[in-house]
Amino acid sequence: MSGVWVFKNGVVRLENPGSDSLQGSGGRRKVLIHIPSNDVITSYAVLERKLSSLGWERYYDDPELLQFHKRSTVHLISLPKDFGKFRSMHMYDIVVKNRNIFEVRDM
Repeated sequence: MSGVWVFKNGVVRLENPGSDSLQGSGGRRKVLIHIPSNDVITSYAVLERKLSSLGWERYYDDPELLQFHKRSTVHLISLPKDFGKFRSMHMYDIVVKNRNIFEVRDM
């Protein structure tokens, strides 16, 4: 993994110039899968329905982000408002906070 660590607005992130973080090895695209239904998450509307059925609630505090919180945990899922900017790091965040419900696959 190569790149540059960037600190911006209180968040540290690894940026890889010239690479698309949606691309996996061999140039394959990463997709988020809802395991129980085997559905590919193709939009935020689909994702929001799946998350709300798991007890996640939408926060509307930041107009630049889609945020979800689960009352029974301290977890917060923050996603870019534009689904076109939904990257594998966001997918893995969802997977970690919803074990055995979502997974990331190469397509």
